[in-house]
Amino acid sequence: MAGEENTLAGLLQALQGLTPKDFQEFKTKLSEVHVEGEWNIPRDSLAKAAHPCALASCMQENYSRGAAMDVAIGLFEEMNQRDLAEKLLEEKVKEYQRKYREHVVREFLRYKEVNSCLGENLSVSSRYTDLTITRKPWSKRGGEHEAVGAHGCADTGNGPATITVTAQTLFKPDEDGQTPQVVVLVGGPGMGKTMTVRKVMVEWVEGTLYAQFDYVFCIDCKDLAFTKEVSVADLVSKCCPHKRMPSGKILDDQKKILFIFDGFEALGFSLVQPKDELSSDPREVRPLETTLMSLLKKTVLPESSLLITTRATALQSLGQCLEGEYYAEILGFSAAMREEYFHRYFEDDNKANVAFRFARGNKILYNLCIIPVMSWTICTILEQELYKKKNLIECSKATTRMSMFYLSRLMQCRGRDNPQDLQQFLRKLCSLAAEGMWKHKVLFEEKEIKARGLDQPDLLPLFLNEKISKKGVGHGNVYSFTHLHLQEFFAAMFYVLEDDEEMVGDSGALAKDVNTLLESYSDSRKDLNLTVRFLFGLVSQKSMENVDKIIRCRVSPRAREDMLRWLQERHRGISHPGQGLKVTELDTFHFLFEMHEKSFVQSTLGRFTDIDLQDIKLTLYDQMALSFCIRQWGELGCVTLRGCSFHQQDLREELAAAVPRSGASGAGGRPRPLAEQGWQEEQRAPIHLLCRALRHPGSHLRVLRLQWCGLSESCCEELAALLAQHPSLARLELGDGTLGDGGVRLLCKGLQQPGCRLRVLRLWYSRLTSACCKDLAAVLGTSPCLEELDLSFSEGLHDAGVHLLCEGLQHRNCQLRTLRLGSCRLMGACCQALAARLVESTHLTCLDLSDNELGADGILQLCQQIRHPACPLQTLGLSTSELKEEAVQELAALRALKPNLKIGYLLEQDVPQAGAMARLPFHRGVLPGTGGPGDRKALPSFRRGPCNNRSRF
Repeated sequence: MAGEENTLAGLLQALQGLTPKDFQEFKTKLSEVHVEGEWNIPRDSLAKAAHPCALASCMQENYSRGAAMDVAIGLFEEMNQRDLAEKLLEEKVKEYQRKYREHVVREFLRYKEVNSCLGENLSVSSRYTDLTITRKPWSKRGGEHEAVGAHGCADTGNGPATITVTAQTLFKPDEDGQTPQVVVLVGGPGMGKTMTVRKVMVEWVEGTLYAQFDYVFCIDCKDLAFTKEVSVADLVSKCCPHKRMPSGKILDDQKKILFIFDGFEALGFSLVQPKDELSSDPREVRPLETTLMSLLKKTVLPESSLLITTRATALQSLGQCLEGEYYAEILGFSAAMREEYFHRYFEDDNKANVAFRFARGNKILYNLCIIPVMSWTICTILEQELYKKKNLIECSKATTRMSMFYLSRLMQCRGRDNPQDLQQFLRKLCSLAAEGMWKHKVLFEEKEIKARGLDQPDLLPLFLNEKISKKGVGHGNVYSFTHLHLQEFFAAMFYVLEDDEEMVGDSGALAKDVNTLLESYSDSRKDLNLTVRFLFGLVSQKSMENVDKIIRCRVSPRAREDMLRWLQERHRGISHPGQGLKVTELDTFHFLFEMHEKSFVQSTLGRFTDIDLQDIKLTLYDQMALSFCIRQWGELGCVTLRGCSFHQQDLREELAAAVPRSGASGAGGRPRPLAEQGWQEEQRAPIHLLCRALRHPGSHLRVLRLQWCGLSESCCEELAALLAQHPSLARLELGDGTLGDGGVRLLCKGLQQPGCRLRVLRLWYSRLTSACCKDLAAVLGTSPCLEELDLSFSEGLHDAGVHLLCEGLQHRNCQLRTLRLGSCRLMGACCQALAARLVESTHLTCLDLSDNELGADGILQLCQQIRHPACPLQTLGLSTSELKEEAVQELAALRALKPNLKIGYLLEQDVPQAGAMARLPFHRGVLPGTGGPGDRKALPSFRRGPCNNRSRF
């Protein structure tokens, strides 16, 4: 209503500016006007309108709002009342501007996603996430416009400087002060070109972007494809479906107009129109190609600005007809932007955190999230998983299935081509991908594309990015897959798809032998890891169904059989005779997790009994893969992890080094908690997934070794629960410098539970002090099964700790047979307490005190008790190389009295590997063998071996 009142007021003001004579002339001319499609004013009504107010009302009643203004403007011009005509025209332009902005809001502010609910529209402002965009001038030689690498990174070679921009700064002056008039925004399918255009339109209406333009006209090139003839004025009118557009007034101020052509490649023009055939009149109707060429070559509206979004397929032809343009390339999401997108998608910080943590734990998925449509794909699937399970710990949507979802999304973007043509194209595409993987090749020349029959304009741009060759525009284009991981996906698909007759007859095609691929991976080609992982994902029953549904192709069942056989055989040569078969490669678990079929896991691992992994940084996704396989593995008896850290994905590390996020708030402008605030799953112990898997009902685990794995105190709570609930677990070995007294106390709670049947507990390098020995003593007095306790290298234990342990040894329920206290910095003061227990403890047969400075008095006290006929001791560990003569003689006499008693250095030489050694938090901050305070080595076990501590008697 406000618009109508303003129009009436403007018309009334103009009529009031006429003299009585001019007013009558205006009425006379008005009586002769005939407006097509409108009511004409009856003569009697016109005669009654004796003053400007009545005439203005009469015109409003009989004409539409726009028609009344047009009629008045036309009559004023006939009467040579140009000032009044100009004022009314300005009012009309303002009115049109208001209508157009309302139209833009309706068209661009909200949009519907493929997976959104019926009737649900999403806000661009709440969902849009800034993209990494680089801008640089482009040389007609083509050398400066480099291809985007397979990992989504720009090639910053020689040539004009590349700068990072945003959608907001595309038209800002460059370093030389030059303001771009033409910007070409380049990006592959799903990189966010159209979403960026939507964001531009919305922010222009809001007045926060491109305020230098009075009009921004967005033209969807897909809608133009079937237009034969058009003028520039027609293009403008298509952008706002309101009649009576003041095109002349709008187009006169060229500098205030920005044209956006979205998806230029959809037009498929060669753009080679001769310049003398181009138009200079924006109202002249010409063939569509001519009109567009006239805009591009600036023969019409030369001072207007252009923003063209396109895939790289149209770059060569565009480059031949544009002048002084800037090229901006969308590279995708940075690390910080990926996290922000997850928060904007979910609109719930807890869900976003859980989903982002899952994606970040899977390196492949996280890398693919660079591509905006892949981020959308992953978020869509994870949202469905969270709805079903409330968490993602057991998420079955592995990398292959998400890639299949992405492929199905691409299939929705294609035209209505023949399904058989699509199958042939995909088979050829997969062959190209596989050959590229074998040759370490990610860029393909145009002649290769044509030779394979892949030069199909409706399909090729969906899968490959087209780039100008570095050699220049005259040397053909080069092509690359949207991301290296997608090339690996299609390479895997090549090996599992059944051939059709045409491919079988192709003598030049790459040999399709799954065994060759698997053997090459085992031998030397570790770069094929992801291809092999996709291979396993594609032969799962679910993937086979999806392949048939999406592309109407069959997956070979023989490939599945070959892969099962390969997995069963690959670890056989590593295991020693007489030992259980070991799985020693983490990738085995990833292959099985990718397939995610319990029966296949059981068939593969049924012959194996041990896991032995060394020096691996286990990401969350690694732990998920390992845990999934353990839950299906009833024959697993021994788990050994040496130098393996359980990565908890501290997002602060990445965000500290990442590109700053675009804003401090999340979706909808609300403050968003930083990633370091964590969430419920992040607070769990690092080994939570492993311990939960080991507790599965069918587990027969007997031995668990976690050595130099950086275990924290919270890990001991998980281990305590495992001890309490796992009666088959007989041996637990923890070699780590971070457990501490608190961790040991937690372990002791589990050791005292009725369900615990542990027989051997080894705690090496655990930074124990006497403070936890009371708890250990309680375990010795209550555990009916514990036969061996090894606290070697607990240099904070001291004599006071031994005194407390002895209280447990004297308990009548103590079943301990072996006590190892080597290299615990013990002195002679503890020997009296130990000696007293040697006779009282009827089960203790082995006592290791190697590498402790007990002194002659201490050794004499021990020997006196060992002489007793009731002493059951059979093995005594001592460091004898520096003993005084008196002690040596006493030991010799003891040996003569009890010839079956073994006396010597007993410390084992179980040294961590180099990678684990670097992470081991040694007690005094000195490496083994490098010396410490008082010239005493930090870890004596590494400086002495049995050969240097032989008995002198």
